[in-house]
This record gives sequence, C-alpha cells and structure tokens, in this order.
Amino acid sequence: MNKLQLVETLRGLLRDNMESRFAGGNYSKLARAHGYTDGFMAALLDAGIFEQRELLQIVTEERNRFVEAGASSERSSTAAA
Repeated sequence: MNKLQLVETLRGLLRDNMESRFAGGNYSKLARAHGYTDGFMAALLDAGIFEQRELLQIVTEERNRFVEAGASSERSSTAAA
C-alpha cells in the first residue's frame, strides 16, 4: 500500500468510529471500531510511515467533515419542515 491508500484506510476507520459513536450503537461495536482505529494509527507510527502531527491533522479533518455533514443534514431537515 502506498501512503495515499493508508490515509484513505485511516479516514474510513475514523468515519466508522465516529458513526458508531454518535449513532447510538452498542458499546461492543463502538469499542471494536475504536480499537481498530487506534491499532492502525499505532502501527503507522511504529513503522515510521507517519508522524504524530500528520495523524492528528487527518483526525482533525475527519472530525470537521463529520460535524459539517451533520450540520448540513440538520439544515436540510429544518428547511424541509
């Protein structure tokens, strides 16, 4: 895998983690998503592929996208009502 593919995999894991957290799913699903994400990030750091600041930037970007998507859907549902 090249670095771009690793970033996309990480973004997907982060999205799954946030969706599980805010969808009100059960704890085991949330814990599994968190564990996969945490383990993947640890492996990227341990292998020297990414630095911590790079991973934090990716996490921040995904959190912002998640919040913006939620705000957009709220605006759409409010406008439809």
